[in-house]
Amino acid sequence: MRVLNPQIDLDAYFAALARASERVLLLDYDGTLAPFHVQPERAVPYPGVAGLLSQIMRSRASRVVIVSGRALEDLRRVLGFLRGAEAWGTHGWQHRAADGARTDFAPGGEALAGLELAAARSAPLLALGVRLERKNAAIAAHWRGLVASTAPEAQSCARDLWGDLAGDALELLDFDGGVELRARGRDKGDVVREVLAGGADAAAYLGDDITDEDAFAAMRGRGLGALVSPRLRATRADLWLSPPRGLLEFLERWLDATAGRAR
Repeated sequence: MRVLNPQIDLDAYFAALARASERVLLLDYDGTLAPFHVQPERAVPYPGVAGLLSQIMRSRASRVVIVSGRALEDLRRVLGFLRGAEAWGTHGWQHRAADGARTDFAPGGEALAGLELAAARSAPLLALGVRLERKNAAIAAHWRGLVASTAPEAQSCARDLWGDLAGDALELLDFDGGVELRARGRDKGDVVREVLAGGADAAAYLGDDITDEDAFAAMRGRGLGALVSPRLRATRADLWLSPPRGLLEFLERWLDATAGRAR
């Protein structure tokens, strides 16, 4: 673990976590808990991660929240090890509470019309071998797994096809291995603010991608943001965790602190 924010004292943070009465642990999935896989349904957590998170869940000392760009349906397929966890899908446009109650937030008509048009224009992307993912508030083009020379062509093609649709209702965002056209109005930062509004004496958000930067910004002054990535990049996170070792170390310290096992 490497501290990036000089205002963060990790020992003091975990000591405060141990004393807290309400704790929230927010986690992205792909690239954070699990390495990316060309077939998303086969993306499984790093060894040791599922066991640690299951222990954290069973202790009932922390509110565990999964925050993903995946649709809830796709997220459910890979979260068998965290049954009962609260989950937010499509960057905050979908919510499943720990009791199973579900909420789908609806984008406006202009955004929906733009997404339909983007899907109708996508044949050239499919011809390149790009995988399209349609969600309730977004459409994403994935080219992870294609030959290296195809990725720049796919990115350029997606931006040519969808670029003019970005505006007041939609935004076009790059992510690791693709590009997404997404409805404006909700993002992972909104999820952090809404979750923490429910109360938390100590909180952390772990994420890997550019889409997690909104969450890192929302955590500032309210908890700890941790970038989980093999390589350090420009980020608003407070901490860098190189997976799997750094990720496992953080989760172990969280479990120890919340279980009253001081280090």
